[in-house]
Amino acid sequence: MKEPFRKAKAILTKLHNNGYEAYFVGGSVRDHLLDRPIGDIDIATSALPGQIMAVFPKTIDVGAVHGTVIVLHEGEQFEVTTFRTEEGYEDYRRPSHVEFVTSLHEDLKRRDFTMNAIAMTINGDIIDPFNGKQAIEEKKIQTVGDPNERFREDALRMMRAVRFLSQLSFFLCKDTQSAIRKNAQLLEKISVERITIEFEKILAGPNCQEAFPTLVDTNLVQYIPGFENETKSLATFSTYNWNQLKGRSEYWTLVCHLLDKQDIKSFLRQWKLPNKITEQVIKNLICLESILLKGWNKRLLYDSGKDCIQQVERVLGVLGTYQEVSLSEMYNKLPIKQRSDIMITGADLIRWYDRKPGKWVSETFERVENGILEQSVENNQEMIKEWLLSCNPK
Repeated sequence: MKEPFRKAKAILTKLHNNGYEAYFVGGSVRDHLLDRPIGDIDIATSALPGQIMAVFPKTIDVGAVHGTVIVLHEGEQFEVTTFRTEEGYEDYRRPSHVEFVTSLHEDLKRRDFTMNAIAMTINGDIIDPFNGKQAIEEKKIQTVGDPNERFREDALRMMRAVRFLSQLSFFLCKDTQSAIRKNAQLLEKISVERITIEFEKILAGPNCQEAFPTLVDTNLVQYIPGFENETKSLATFSTYNWNQLKGRSEYWTLVCHLLDKQDIKSFLRQWKLPNKITEQVIKNLICLESILLKGWNKRLLYDSGKDCIQQVERVLGVLGTYQEVSLSEMYNKLPIKQRSDIMITGADLIRWYDRKPGKWVSETFERVENGILEQSVENNQEMIKEWLLSCNPK
């Protein structure tokens, strides 16, 4: 058994010693069977929330009304949830009624896909009532029971299905894909923030090239923010190797460039991205478009900055745009990287020219920046003074 499970065994042991059933469930068991890195460890138990909190000295009530308690153990958090059934999904996302049960089988029955409806005992034995292990071996994404019911319960599961296709290189079984196409419009009921999380995971998946056509084929594309009329554009996404990119800003930079949106800020605002991400994407796009139209120059590299240059360089690589020189190397060779590197101040200019402060100070400073960047003058206070006054005496 892998290390993350070993750490959590103490929780199962304590629940067992107090007379309760307890099992590892969900994504951690799936990833264990796939021999992938194990993320969060989820535990399902017959103990009620109050009983869980009575057994463990350190807990956090994050949703006891729905059966979930966080147990703190050796500095780590483990989500422990009472066996439950759910019904009445009025908003196509959250159940309006949760009923606690004593059956593991009933608890697994409410889950989304068969590969996620597997439990594991403290000894590593697999409990698999819905043939999830076989689905994993066949690389098949199949819902537990009727796919139409599962997607009407929680419409976000449709995006999760495509996300698993991208992350795990699995495929949607025929019934699952047909049900997504039939229920695609229900995605409108889901918050943008939830859709954004799944879409970004799709972009970051090693098999995202296969995910893009699936978003089109299932008609989910029509209910993704800003993609309503972008079916043809999204279909072209699969021709690029997104796996060369790193981080959210780079993914969104490439998305915006390929969609060729006129109002980038409005498009990104639809996704409710953090302001920091939006600002970086816009900066990246300005640099990217300038390089594609006019090529690079020292001033562009200087104004863009190290992070932007590195991100744009990776995007250019994905686009297949060959650069004779590495932009990052050229940036590193710049004599100055930011205005604070310049060995003079505005006060120096005012003193040298014996003039009152005004717009001329920033204009002169910019001339000094360009002079240093183009190596017309060395970044040295006395040399800058001599250069300025010889070019533009008092």
